[in-house]
Amino acid sequence: MADKNPYLFKSARLGFRNWVESDTKPMSEINSDPVVMEFFPGIQTEKQTADFIQRMQQQFEEKGFCYYAIDNLETNEFIGFTGLSEQNYDAEFTPCVDIGWRIKRQEWNKGLATEAAIKCLDYAFEMLKLEKIYAITPTINLKSQRIMQKAGMKMLKTFHHPLLKGYRKIEECIVYEKLMGFGN
Repeated sequence: MADKNPYLFKSARLGFRNWVESDTKPMSEINSDPVVMEFFPGIQTEKQTADFIQRMQQQFEEKGFCYYAIDNLETNEFIGFTGLSEQNYDAEFTPCVDIGWRIKRQEWNKGLATEAAIKCLDYAFEMLKLEKIYAITPTINLKSQRIMQKAGMKMLKTFHHPLLKGYRKIEECIVYEKLMGFGN
């Protein structure tokens, strides 16, 4: 995969790149895993995944960043995404750029999400010259909060996510932030 799609940047174990059509099936498998999608309104269809990938490709073309497809460099296997995306829903801190991740369950508990988040934050500040990055997760998602903390992000506030209205379990979210020059 790396030959056809050179990596934009790498961490010790991961390669970050733009999306290709062949990512649709493996990303759809990740998006249809109910354990991976525990803190979302539901699992996603292959069509929803294809639409997401198309939005990420378009955002990359327009902005120079997206939720990047990531490969495990040791196996050359696509394992999910970590990256940056614009958020424009109605909240006190939007519009903003946030960092997010979704990695297949078989790759959990290896430190890959944290490694990916740290590398993406470094890339955002050093190469893209972004001044502030947010991370948002439901307050009950302690795993993602730990990643945010390990990546040097600071808790800002809790809020009721307008796109999750009616999903009682996940509607209350927490937002973390990291500023350029702080901990970089």
